[in-house]
Amino acid sequence: MCGIFGYWDRQRRALPDAALDRMACSLVHRGPDDEGIWHRPQRGVAIGNRRLSIIDLGGGHQPFVSDDGQVAVVQNGEIFNYIELADELRRQGVTLKTASDTEVILRLYEREGISFVDKLNGMFAIAIDDQREDALYLVRDRIGVKPLYVADDGRRAVFASEIKAILPVALANRTHSAIDFEAIHHYLSFNYIPAPWTIWQGIRHVMPGTWLRFTRSGVQTGRWWRLADQREQDHRYEDWAEEFLAILDDATRVRLRADVPWGAFLSGGVDSSTIVGLMARHVDQPVKTFCIGFADPLYDESAFAAEAARRFGCEHTSEIAELNMLARWPQVMHHLDQPHGDASFMPTLRVSELAAKHVKVVLTGDGGDELFAGYDKYAAFFARAGVQALDAGGFQRAYFDSISLFSREAKQALYQPAIAAQLADIDSFDAAARPWFDEAQHFDRVNQALYLDMQLLLSGNNLVKPDRMGMAVSIEARTPFLDWRMMELAFRSRGDTKLHQGDKKHWYKKAVAPLIGDDLAHRRKQMFTVPIGDWFRHESQAWLREKITGSELLGRLFHLNQIDAMLDRHCDGRANFTRELRALVALALWGDGFAG
Repeated sequence: MCGIFGYWDRQRRALPDAALDRMACSLVHRGPDDEGIWHRPQRGVAIGNRRLSIIDLGGGHQPFVSDDGQVAVVQNGEIFNYIELADELRRQGVTLKTASDTEVILRLYEREGISFVDKLNGMFAIAIDDQREDALYLVRDRIGVKPLYVADDGRRAVFASEIKAILPVALANRTHSAIDFEAIHHYLSFNYIPAPWTIWQGIRHVMPGTWLRFTRSGVQTGRWWRLADQREQDHRYEDWAEEFLAILDDATRVRLRADVPWGAFLSGGVDSSTIVGLMARHVDQPVKTFCIGFADPLYDESAFAAEAARRFGCEHTSEIAELNMLARWPQVMHHLDQPHGDASFMPTLRVSELAAKHVKVVLTGDGGDELFAGYDKYAAFFARAGVQALDAGGFQRAYFDSISLFSREAKQALYQPAIAAQLADIDSFDAAARPWFDEAQHFDRVNQALYLDMQLLLSGNNLVKPDRMGMAVSIEARTPFLDWRMMELAFRSRGDTKLHQGDKKHWYKKAVAPLIGDDLAHRRKQMFTVPIGDWFRHESQAWLREKITGSELLGRLFHLNQIDAMLDRHCDGRANFTRELRALVALALWGDGFAG
């Protein structure tokens, strides 16, 4: 739910109300139901909220302000254990005036300070103005389900749920020089820009599991949760399965708390089928499920979704979508604010539009693949000869190379000379991957690979997808697999419980088979995507060439003749550069919309 925004000026300079109004207007899609702004111009601080009303529709207006007017709170997201926390507060003598989870945040903070965040089970980005400390806190949830960006020039910090709300304030007097070429360098490795970088030099993504405390003298950072604090343990399968199913069942149950219609995305894969099966246990009405299919059977999962829907008695809605979705890509890029080379954002937007006709909340299966080794790439990498014989550094570099889009050498050959010189000494492995591997050294190698993807792929791309595409049409996506209890269990579990002799999600599939059936539990994973490489070769070849060769941004960054050569080899079938061309055209489309 919602979008948040605001600023903190260390010199107490007030931002005009009109600027705050523009920030609010840019986030209307995230919160079309309500707006609230707490502005104290004499202190140079404001926090604001655009609300998508999900819980306590009448009483949940934000900001929430303490009785003495000293503390104000806004949040984007949901606190799923707010009922239990509210009961705990009442037992301590605290009076709650609403049934809102945001009031629970306020009352906990009043009693416990910033350490209260440890008690939250949810997805959230929170802003707290504390006049008693003369400080502004920003807090992001454990794994980064909800976004939060900050631009801080040392005098004024501006924050928001999306970059587009910050740009008019933070970059008003800047030009193309504000593009962060190091971020593009990392983008070409990962197919997305990893946090904390963004495409803009002056804007950074608040890291998951951290809080920031802005004062007149500067900013402090605190890391309040680390997935790497887990230690692998030996489990009997029966004990593990019992704990796994209990946690996932409860994580699903608490994510059904809403005062508006809800449903689920259902592809018929093991993750979404499991979530829908657990949802059906907790309600006395059919679960509303949503799926899009394609006429091409290679990309169509709708029959599997229908099978799962029948099994659980769902009210299922499915549509066959137009296969070639390239016309939707600029719209997708507008909502992303940054280049992403992942083509599945387009069908995710399409299924979000379908669901938004019926519900305001959906549960999804996101996170299951990263926690339990569900992608084919894990089986392929660990099946390579000699992988386990590599030393620690060799293994880490080999896994990074296996997931990289462009190698370091390929990037240098692609860059214009000035860009190549500027980026010559920057290694995306050292900058973005090695710090996470360093945290995960005590894990086995399967879990090291999964840990990297939890910190980079999940927060940098795969959670961006349901958040931005859902919020684009004003629906909220909830992810039971990313309950903190499930994440911690997953990294207390050995790698061979997840990837066993090439079998992905080994124990997990065995545990859920009685619920969803063997056919759904053990069917081969099918990626939720579109055949964009074929489009590039055939009906959309002219479109692709026009977008790339006509891009002013790509011309500034790259040798276009190098890209032309890739295009020619891809289009005549000599090579498959689908992923590389996707990334480049996404960057071009971003440049057309934001950098032009």
